[in-house]
Amino acid sequence: MIPTPHINIINKEDVAETVLMPGDPLRAKFIADTFLKDVKEINSVRNMLGFTGYYNGKKITVMGSGMGMPSIGIYSFELYKFYDVKRIIRIGSAGAYTDKLNVYDVVLANSAYSESTFAQALDGSDDHILYPTESLNQAIIEKAKEIGIKLHLAKIHSSDVFYHKEFDYGLKLAAKEGVECVEMESFALFANARLLNKEAACLLTISDSLVTHVETTAEERQKSFTEMMRLALEMA
Repeated sequence: MIPTPHINIINKEDVAETVLMPGDPLRAKFIADTFLKDVKEINSVRNMLGFTGYYNGKKITVMGSGMGMPSIGIYSFELYKFYDVKRIIRIGSAGAYTDKLNVYDVVLANSAYSESTFAQALDGSDDHILYPTESLNQAIIEKAKEIGIKLHLAKIHSSDVFYHKEFDYGLKLAAKEGVECVEMESFALFANARLLNKEAACLLTISDSLVTHVETTAEERQKSFTEMMRLALEMA
């Protein structure tokens, strides 16, 4: 089934084995324009931009996932299943649930908790905690040490809801479940990787804090998370 309903790539060869996946398609374009050479736009369906190029001679694809688990669930599944992608590294933003995390800190998820029924709908699983690929995480940790980027390992919260009726819901959940920051995609990515026997990891940059209320602008989120981007590219 190529092209798929959501990706208009005709040749599998146009997609690298490793895909870096920010939520924002404009962040994917920024990464391609800034860091990659010999870049080719490979997807534009629904403006979910995807690009393949070369970083230090290594072929890499970067493509947006959109916001939320249903969106990344579609794109990651199609990349894994129909385009023979071996690993996807999500590179996204997150809100801090603790004052131990500051704006622009880089977080590597060692697990993702979610109230979502995504995994149950996907494969009948009742799990509410899913995990990245251990070997991929370890490789990211070693690469971070090598290039001098400080990583925070954390259990993260993958939420289906951005606006909750209880203002302090996330902070209560942090106390109950031990989650340190919140995003909206990784649980679904990890579920797809588990189902399809693929690799997945999640790197996040703290964009705002629910504790200190410091936050970044939309433009800063698009262009300024360069440490996370560089680490993902070096890893890939």
